[in-house]
Amino acid sequence: MDTPAAIMPNATSHAALIAAACRRIEAAQTPPSLGELAAEAGLSPHHFHRLFKAETGLTPKAYAAADQARRMRAMLAGDRTITDAIFEAGYNANSRFYEKAGQRLGMRPSDYRAGGANTDIRFAVGQCSLGAILVAGSPRGICAICLGDDPDALVRGLQDQFPRARLIGADAEFEQWVAQVVGLVETPALGLALPLDVRGTAFQERVWRALLDIPPGTTTTYADIAQRIGMPKSVRAVAGACAANRLAVAIPCHRVVRSDGGLSGYRWGVARKQALIEREATQAAA
Repeated sequence: MDTPAAIMPNATSHAALIAAACRRIEAAQTPPSLGELAAEAGLSPHHFHRLFKAETGLTPKAYAAADQARRMRAMLAGDRTITDAIFEAGYNANSRFYEKAGQRLGMRPSDYRAGGANTDIRFAVGQCSLGAILVAGSPRGICAICLGDDPDALVRGLQDQFPRARLIGADAEFEQWVAQVVGLVETPALGLALPLDVRGTAFQERVWRALLDIPPGTTTTYADIAQRIGMPKSVRAVAGACAANRLAVAIPCHRVVRSDGGLSGYRWGVARKQALIEREATQAAA
């Protein structure tokens, strides 16, 4: 049975508990156990687990894994050896990291450090009603959907992200993926039945999961997203996570606006954000 401290008076208190647990996970060299986190929150493990997932969209174990991967990516960008980076990121055995390396980095650690070396990324550039569109996919799924005015600039951006990957022009199968992505841009309510290769920090992934819950034809605010993920004071960080999203429309950061209704910034241009919001509202009302 939960202790009296677990009888929280409102959702804000719940959010504060989970925010504290997130900070505890992020500060720990080795991920704390579910029992330890629950005890510190004054909750039973079952109640804490349920509350944590409701607030963040992740289980405590998944959140800890995402945070470890974030630290690992940061260390691989430095001059540490891969083995040193593995242990400094909190993995207590090489084998535990390598079991999940492909899932968390999208490729082998040595290839990630080498700018995507030995990784095949298929891509295609086309046109949609919002201008030029680039769609790229790794072996795990769609890893980039970018919009712009200059097709060459979109390709250069992909090259900058993976300077040593093998960029391969689209084949017939991938052209079908591209057609589905363009269909999503034109009619967002249809959704996208394709795998996504999502790569971000633990915090970014929490924000992006929350964005996926915003229905087409509606908008919400950065402050509301911050509340949903249990970190109400992280409004600017939420805006930063939206700006870091490289999967336009598939992760609908365009549905997030300022508290006064203003559109704020958008990675692919405020005019495109306005067009997407208006299109979705019209289609939802039809």
